[in-house]
Amino acid sequence: MVPLSQDIAATSQNNTHVKDVQSRDNSFHVLIPASASNDKLCKTLISSFLLNFPPPTLVNFGEIFTGDNWDNGTHAGKIKGVYNFLSESSQVHDDDLVLIIDGYDVWFQLPPEVLVKRYHTLIQDANRRLRRQYGRISKSVSSEGIKKQNDQMYEQTVVFGADKLCWPNAPVDPACSSLPESTLPKNSYGKNTDTDPEGFNNRPKYLNSGTIIGPVSDVRAIYERALEKVDQGLGAIGDQFVFAEILGEQEYGREISHPTAHKSWLPGLFGTRSPFEPSLPVTEAVKNLTLMPNRRYEYSIGLDYWSSLFQTMTHSSEDIRFTKYNNLTSRASSQGGNLPLDILSARPPYPSNDTLTKLMTNHILPLSHSVDELPSPDQNPWLSIPLATNVRSLTVPVLLHVNGDKSLLDSWWPSIWFQPHARALLRQHRRTPQPFLWGTIGGHEKMWDMRGGRGGVWTPDGRWLEWGEICEGVEESVFGDGKGKWGEEEGDGKTWNAFGKQVTGKVVVDN
Repeated sequence: MVPLSQDIAATSQNNTHVKDVQSRDNSFHVLIPASASNDKLCKTLISSFLLNFPPPTLVNFGEIFTGDNWDNGTHAGKIKGVYNFLSESSQVHDDDLVLIIDGYDVWFQLPPEVLVKRYHTLIQDANRRLRRQYGRISKSVSSEGIKKQNDQMYEQTVVFGADKLCWPNAPVDPACSSLPESTLPKNSYGKNTDTDPEGFNNRPKYLNSGTIIGPVSDVRAIYERALEKVDQGLGAIGDQFVFAEILGEQEYGREISHPTAHKSWLPGLFGTRSPFEPSLPVTEAVKNLTLMPNRRYEYSIGLDYWSSLFQTMTHSSEDIRFTKYNNLTSRASSQGGNLPLDILSARPPYPSNDTLTKLMTNHILPLSHSVDELPSPDQNPWLSIPLATNVRSLTVPVLLHVNGDKSLLDSWWPSIWFQPHARALLRQHRRTPQPFLWGTIGGHEKMWDMRGGRGGVWTPDGRWLEWGEICEGVEESVFGDGKGKWGEEEGDGKTWNAFGKQVTGKVVVDN
């Protein structure tokens, strides 16, 4: 291990600047790496549609990976596919917001305006902590060196989900040993908090690569660094290893660069923690990280410790309760069990009667009382529907990342609030016109993915794929209502694509 040189410190500082991610009326993109379709992907997709997120872009869809590694090269391919889209697509801009999620085990629970508001709040809180810990720097912003600008030393703009376990990295890897403590209370799990060797009673503090959100420019830089690691052979271990190592190097570099800062990670290096063994074979353990001059290590990464954006389920499923907030006792409410205001103020879960009346004559998908019956919106607000709630952090996550115990993908699906009415809600979603403007956050308008589309996905090469085409044959697994094939509920075999074109039988692809 070598001390960090002045050149490295300068490089880190030059690559650290707190950007205003709300500086323009920017678009919001959802990327889902998925090479093939199955019922799990279709559940992820329908949850995004019903919560009114922008139509996702399926990265690598239709690709066949034939690598020699345990995953046939899919993890390295995932990194390459996302990076290529963020680098080459004319649809994305540096200041746009991008959400990237795993394709086969993530469900959307709350609307996009809740996600974006919470993202900005999380970023503001994190940057206040970083200013307190590391302070600011002064630098010239004019060629004459006269004008000075005070920027905080380090920033956070990108958020990953947080995990209770460090895997598959080795315990001595900075990905496991160099990370700061969680911001959750130290007694979140009682007297055994953070001492459980199996992880169930530990606060989430390690990176999980299955959920990411941030400005396109910053996320792209992270993926560029990840690609460098793939070229070094680390992609064979998995994208989880790669991204966790990038965060570990960032945190290690921050502490080495500023020795007066609080080194909350030091106990991990000297064995007073109980580090977890990796769950996959590790071919390269970083015992003594050497930070190279002129190499960038600062990527503005932080974690969602409170699971307000992303709930990672590894060893955390016991923290979740599906809760109806109008049924809480006064005692539960006094202990923090009130539904958050950002949910109460969001668009209601079910459409109003006025909206349904206007849609009855919609030519895309005419209203059918035998198929389209929905609960009364007046009697079924957010307070009355079951929401997955973290009883430790007292948060209602926007997204549920159902990793870990995969049996939950089947056993929990009927509990997600929209599932009993998913078919009717999807039909309603398809016939509702999509506004390009979907919300205003912090005084700035947020725009949809400008390609448009409802009830389907885009591919990176600009093809539009209908849900019925991607998910044909898995309707019963997704809907569980016995009403048959999508688009043929009335037996006429007629469907309409997202742009109003009527087709017979199987939905065609618009190029």
